Amino acid sequence: MNTVHIKPSGLDAADVVAVARAGAEVAIDDDAVEAMRRSRTIVDRIDRDQRPVYGVSTGFGALAGTFIAPERRAELQHALIRSHAAGVGEPMPAEVVRAMMLLRLRSLAMGHSGVRPEVAAALAALLNARITPWVPRFGSLGASGDLAPLAHCAMVLLGEGWIVAPDGNRAEAAPALEAAGIAPIELSSKEGLSLINGTDGMLGMLVLALADAGHLLTMADVCAALTIEAMLGSDRPFQAELHRIRPHPGQAASAANIHRLLQDSEVMDSHRGDMLHAVQDAYSMRCAPQVAGAARDAAAFAEAVAEREIRSVVDNPVVLPDGRVESTGNFHGAPLGYAADFLAIAAADVGSICERRVDRLLDVTRSRGLPAFLSPDPGVNSGLMIAQYTAAGIVAENRRLAAPASVDSVPTSGMQEDHVSMGWAAGCKLREVLDNLGDLLAVELLSAVQGLQLRQPLIPSPAARAAIGAVGPIAGKPGPDQFMAPVMEQVKALVTGPGLKSDIEGATGSLR
Repeated sequence: MNTVHIKPSGLDAADVVAVARAGAEVAIDDDAVEAMRRSRTIVDRIDRDQRPVYGVSTGFGALAGTFIAPERRAELQHALIRSHAAGVGEPMPAEVVRAMMLLRLRSLAMGHSGVRPEVAAALAALLNARITPWVPRFGSLGASGDLAPLAHCAMVLLGEGWIVAPDGNRAEAAPALEAAGIAPIELSSKEGLSLINGTDGMLGMLVLALADAGHLLTMADVCAALTIEAMLGSDRPFQAELHRIRPHPGQAASAANIHRLLQDSEVMDSHRGDMLHAVQDAYSMRCAPQVAGAARDAAAFAEAVAEREIRSVVDNPVVLPDGRVESTGNFHGAPLGYAADFLAIAAADVGSICERRVDRLLDVTRSRGLPAFLSPDPGVNSGLMIAQYTAAGIVAENRRLAAPASVDSVPTSGMQEDHVSMGWAAGCKLREVLDNLGDLLAVELLSAVQGLQLRQPLIPSPAARAAIGAVGPIAGKPGPDQFMAPVMEQVKALVTGPGLKSDIEGATGSLR
């Protein structure tokens, strides 16, 4: 397994995914250790000089004007962690928590937080021991960082708080640390604040969501192409020259995918000369690359935001090389909240146009010769009728989830923190929208495959043959009604996993 190296220059998104999802180990490079030592020297000097510096020798938030005596500053940092670990709700998925810890470690290692290298090493030890703190969903407002979620992680470093046990239940942290041979740490001045004052939770969710979105948007092109083929649609709207005259990069990529996927098909060839047939397809077919392509461009914007943030120092105050310790607003999650909200809106719309294609494919008055609800025996059998109901319900849910979180703000901390980003909530919503998009694409994939099966004996495109080869063993051919829920679950696994995409690319060439 690869090791992710923590350097002062930051990480790549691929590193975050490797640690969060694949369990890659982390190692702190010597230059990062030296950067942390240099910044710690500056904090120690402030401690000796008894200068008033936020979070080092003062309280927090609205208590920033309260001077803390030197002998109580370690107590201050421990009290901060305990009081801020105030989240409630179900635990966040392990991949989000691991991403969050890695990204906090990355920020500390950039040498502007004033923490001892031992603090960063403790975070690395938790990750490498596969100890996952129990982090409740609710508690972060996305400004002053993801305070409550990160505090729940920091509690475990102290040998306190909760972890996720191997059986998925909540357990005390101390026995898990002891079993792993990890000693709890004692915090010094500023270190508790630096462990929680970051955008790492919302950034982790955005990075993971972008990895999912990239795959799902390619699969949206696959599903659109299969539906267009099953619906006896036209491939002419996807010619490259039609998209060069409107040069949005995502649109061109989606159009190129769909055009490639529709080639070498007897189904498509069967109606090319029929001038009464498909002079213009419906928008949900003809405009597929305009919608999915715009979503690709939204993802590209969100990726640029995430790449900048992943190389940013996010803390308050920050320690500068010249010895100054300055307060900042870099913990405010507005850039990440906007990006997550924008991507959620785009993904919700991709799901919406997907459901419209499904409805058209199942409607006997619009499906160009296919039986009602793709059942060879409609009436006694309902075919995929209720699968479309499910898709419609998910579309409605995604529309609610697409309402932006980042336009909201609730002032806190005695009006000191009077504008917050809600970026954590935006990240949580985005994950739900993308999971729902996987369900919607599964319904379309199942519907398109069954529509193509009903076009036999015409031989479909190589992409369609690969899809039929994957879906057929799960769903069979259109026939008597069956228990649909397990079929839809398994088809969703095809959509969200890498295997089907790889099989299709093996038949057609690489997709964008």
